[in-house]
Amino acid sequence: MSDAPSRETGRATHPRHATDAVLTAPIRLSIVAALSRVDEMEFAALRDLIELSDSALSKQVSALEDAGYVEVRKGYVGKRPRTWLRVSPDGRAALRRHLAALTAIVEGA
Repeated sequence: MSDAPSRETGRATHPRHATDAVLTAPIRLSIVAALSRVDEMEFAALRDLIELSDSALSKQVSALEDAGYVEVRKGYVGKRPRTWLRVSPDGRAALRRHLAALTAIVEGA
């Protein structure tokens, strides 16, 4: 099957075209999915939940922040620095679209 647009419509119609390139990476999908279930989550809690190192999570969060899918808030608890993460409205919408596209792919198989 080619990536060419449909001859009838002139545009791509296969649901794979509706997947989100940012969310096709399993780690980024895991981050956005986890954050979509809460108002916000501390970095360490998310790290432990999805079983990543600090550096790997930091790199993926930066990519999601650059895409506008995750918001990062830094602060302190006592004298200790903390980072909290939340999914943005754009990230929540991207997740819904991405999951709908994946469902359409599976149901159309």
